[in-house]
Amino acid sequence: MPASDAWWGVPGCYQVVDGIHRIPLSMPNDGLRAVNVYAVETDEGLLLVDGGWAVPSALDELEAALGAIGRLPQEISDVLVTHIHRDHYTFAVRLRERYGPRVHLGRLEGPGLAAIQELGSNVPVSSLRELRRSGADDLGRMIEKESELEPYDVADWADPDGWLDAGPLGIAGWQVEVVHTPGHTKGHLVFHDEERGLLFSGDHVLPTITPSIGFELGEWDLPLKHYLESLALLLDRVDARLIPAHGHPTDSVHDRVRALLAHHEHRFGQVVAVLDARARSMTAAEVAEQLPWTRRDVPYADLNDFNRMIAICETAAHLDVLVDRVDVEVDQEDGVDRFSR
Repeated sequence: MPASDAWWGVPGCYQVVDGIHRIPLSMPNDGLRAVNVYAVETDEGLLLVDGGWAVPSALDELEAALGAIGRLPQEISDVLVTHIHRDHYTFAVRLRERYGPRVHLGRLEGPGLAAIQELGSNVPVSSLRELRRSGADDLGRMIEKESELEPYDVADWADPDGWLDAGPLGIAGWQVEVVHTPGHTKGHLVFHDEERGLLFSGDHVLPTITPSIGFELGEWDLPLKHYLESLALLLDRVDARLIPAHGHPTDSVHDRVRALLAHHEHRFGQVVAVLDARARSMTAAEVAEQLPWTRRDVPYADLNDFNRMIAICETAAHLDVLVDRVDVEVDQEDGVDRFSR
């Protein structure tokens, strides 16, 4: 079966090119179901791009995958983490506790990490704030109760050993270009191995889905505008093979970036069409209820609570950009934004 036809998250160890392997790690009870970490053979042993999520199955799956190529977790010297989300960061910290590799994270993820440490829970307080101003406070209260039940271990959110800045990076004998790509989070990074023609894209560019926008703690600062700008930034770089955190690698970063830019322009049109069809101002939640979701055009009513939150926040992000473009007007009533044409 061709890789494009197989589910990409089957545990194992899959060669990307000589010396680099893709290792999917399972994520139970998560809609994405798995996350790719990449093992890079270096002068110092092994380097990982992204660490994965600290779930019970992660260590056994990683050990088995590395064993398939005759390697051990003890050989990992460094972990480069693309962004602060738990499915990328927390297992890197656990690996450091057990085997001692150095963990590296983008410097602009520092405030978000500090906010998680200070909050001491998995409650997405910034997203709840966006739900309130989007007219969905009831949903926010349900999400808060559900999140309070999730286990939280402060040790998973310990500081990294090093903070990464944009620019050339030589680490363990591996030469890559670090590129700052905000939008999914403020400090998201991608790693461009120009010699091999590979771009490790984290969640910034995914081959079959669009990443959530601005899902992090901190202030909401037009995250979709920053995301679109950092997508376009990749078109100014030489094209490369797309090496994503979720999904199969694909042949062209540029092709996928153009598709994502077109998707968001189409979404802007859908949002405007919903506003134009109503003779009144609407909240972001009301607009989200009228839009199709996911690649399968799932109705909003069929989404679970978490994905309704994501849908409303992404709709708010599109509306905010339309206001910034002066295509849509916004007024606030009792702390709730109402949008109109």
